This record gives sequence, C-alpha cells and structure tokens, in this order.
Amino acid sequence: MAVAQFSAAPRPSAHPKANPGYGKKSAPGQEPRTGREFAGLPAREASIAGYLDRLDDGSDISIKTLAKHLPYGQCALATALNRLSAAGHLRRVRRPVTVDGNPRWVWHTFFSRTARDDAWWDAFLAGEAPVTEPSPEAVRSAAYGVLARLGRVDPRLTLSAGECGALEESAAQWFARGASEAQFVQAMTAGLPERVAHAYGFVRARLLAKLPPEPLPQPPARYEVVCTACAEPAAEGASLRGGLCEGCRGGRPGLAVDRVHAHAGRLRTVLRARPRTGRGTDA
Repeated sequence: MAVAQFSAAPRPSAHPKANPGYGKKSAPGQEPRTGREFAGLPAREASIAGYLDRLDDGSDISIKTLAKHLPYGQCALATALNRLSAAGHLRRVRRPVTVDGNPRWVWHTFFSRTARDDAWWDAFLAGEAPVTEPSPEAVRSAAYGVLARLGRVDPRLTLSAGECGALEESAAQWFARGASEAQFVQAMTAGLPERVAHAYGFVRARLLAKLPPEPLPQPPARYEVVCTACAEPAAEGASLRGGLCEGCRGGRPGLAVDRVHAHAGRLRTVLRARPRTGRGTDA
C-alpha cells in the first residue's frame, strides 16, 4: 500500500497506546491508501494526517502525546486537528459506560483517511449510516502495494511484480478481515530466519498460517459528538459543522463595546476599594 513519505512525521511504530477502550478508532469503509489522500491539505496538516492514518486503533492521539512524537507544539497540533476535523477526516466523540457500578464517559477520536461530509459523520455516529466498503479491486490494488513494499521493510522478503500479483488475492483477505497495514507488515516480517531462501514461498505460507479470523458482527454503537476543539457537545438546537461548535468556528459573537467598558469599570472600582496592606511602609 503506497504511503506518502512526509518528512516531518516519524514512523509511528513506537507510539503509545491509550488506556483500554480509549484512543483512536478507524472509521469504516475507507478507500485504500494511494499516497494522495491528503494532497489537498496544507503541508503540516497533511503530515499529521499521514501520521494518524498509520497509527493502530487504540493509539493515544491526545494533543499532549502527539506533541511528544511530532515536531509540533500543542497549539499547532490543536489548530491542525481542528482543520482536519473541518476537512472531514476526524470527529471526537464520547459514550457513557458503567464501570464497577459507576457511570463514566469513554472518549474516542474517529479518523478517516477518506474525507467525509457532516451528513455521513452524523449518520454513522448515530448508528444509522450504511457503510460502503471499498471495492474488491481497490482492496486488491492496496494489497499488491503493501506486498511490493515488504522488500523495502526487509530485503529478505523482496518480491517480483509477478509474485506480488500471485499473492495479491491472499493478502487482500487480510484487509477484508480488518487488518491494518502495520499489522500485516508485522506479521510478515516478525521473527524472520537469518536467510530466507525463497521469499515468495515464505510470504505465501505466512499469509495462510497467520490469516486473521473473520470479525464478529458488532451492533452499531451510538456516540455523542463533541467539539474537536473544546470537547463540549453542541448547544441545544445547534450543530457541529465540521466537528466544531459555533464558538470554536469563530461564530460566537463577542461582547458589545459598552459591555466590555462597563465590566472593566466595575473591576477598577473593586480594585480601588480594596484596603491597602501597608506592606513596604515604615511602622
């Protein structure tokens, strides 16, 4: 699967996991990677999006953690995530759960390399969206790409074009069963012998022996969408356009000038009325 190489974003192999039940969740029905998913975004946002896309589900993608692994400060990351939300690549959500009899909120960030509009996100997060899976042709094409990249990950698994084509169908079954690219590469390259005499036969054997099980059907979960910037749900009767509340989009009206002046005047009056402590004067 071809992935654009963003110089600002390191490989996400050492990125920490969130607490169980939290962290990144991949949106369903995404198109396979082409390396051009984020070409329309500014360079910083494209770099961060590419990094998030390669992280496994359950990764900690809080702003503080991202700042430790990416060459951007927390303010820059917050701005970039807001822009990715507005562009349709992510949504922040929460859902209530009960742990040991105590109610609590569980927080997730859904990420999609395929940009989605507000209507799709709203329907999906309400458990109502029909999920359109990528075409078999697109999945096979993506499988071919990741097979071709194995030799760059480890030269012992270098495959020819014909060998990639012959293994394409078997590799596509992994992605049809929910495996990520990182999981696939790890399964193919972990614990290699010192010498691989026949890369094609070795990869073919691993594709069959380590094929993930069919995923169990899961009932659709309902989430409450919160603002990407302030993590608050929308006000009653309002909507979160682009995953942002009206205030964080810049739509909240400021105070009128006369109210600002009146408030400042009240503060000055309070400060003048405070008794002096006498500190610094002679006894």
